Amino acid sequence: MAIDADLPSAEPGSGRHGTGRSLAYHALLCAASLAMLYPLLWMLASSFKPEDEIFGNASLWPSSFSLDSYVRGWSGLQVSFGRFFLNSLVISVLSVIGNVLSCSLAAYAVARLEFRGKNFWFALMLGTLMLPYHVTLIPQYILFLGLGWIDTFLPLVVPKFLAVDAFFIFLLVQFFRGLPRELDEAAKIDGCSAFGIYWRIILPLSLPALATAAIFTFIFTWDDFFGPLVYLNDMGSYTVQLGLRSFVDSTGKSDFGALFAMSTVTLLPVFGFFVFFQRLLIQGIATTGLKG
Repeated sequence: MAIDADLPSAEPGSGRHGTGRSLAYHALLCAASLAMLYPLLWMLASSFKPEDEIFGNASLWPSSFSLDSYVRGWSGLQVSFGRFFLNSLVISVLSVIGNVLSCSLAAYAVARLEFRGKNFWFALMLGTLMLPYHVTLIPQYILFLGLGWIDTFLPLVVPKFLAVDAFFIFLLVQFFRGLPRELDEAAKIDGCSAFGIYWRIILPLSLPALATAAIFTFIFTWDDFFGPLVYLNDMGSYTVQLGLRSFVDSTGKSDFGALFAMSTVTLLPVFGFFVFFQRLLIQGIATTGLKG
């Protein structure tokens, strides 16, 4: 068998050059990751440092480990920080339940049902994504004030049960549209109603998209500062974000050690929630992006 002499041959050292570029690329990524993680690591290290060493020592390793900041942070305010955790957990869980149920119902109506003006109302809903939250803040506050809901969790929770988050409706619509319509037709032949199709067929098949909506809702609600700041006045109803703000006093002494300690503790639920549902989150984002 003849060998083609014109075939290109590998250049000497090309493998070494490729390996060198790969190592340089990974080293650059590691350096960038370290630069982004440094503030978080510094906060974690500062939570174990004595109060006078937090800003006086730039080292990540404390000269002596101390848990005093955690003790002061947990019980140093008028209300225990555990109370703030409970308040945030109640608001976040109710928001997740409300968003998943209401947004999935609205998305199901847009994606699978036929009614007059469906495209118009869907386009109008998408237009609200460009409307800043601050534009509707004053009318909403006046409405909730008239209902007597100020200084309660209701303004933060009830709207979630009314499908007010257009982003999650759009996300679920994209996923529902990718499910085969033959499933609906087969269910109708078996006598299943529209709600039965939604509850028995659409929801079980949409677990990744629903998990994505639930994860983002939990993170957004847990990290929300502006909403609780506007509607909650009593310290006993504060969320963790308002509790963290209580450690910083512009007119007196601020307890930065307790602030960093409780900030570290506050990150744990979000981190655990993300790690636990990471597979569903990635799957939901990937499948939602691929379905038209």
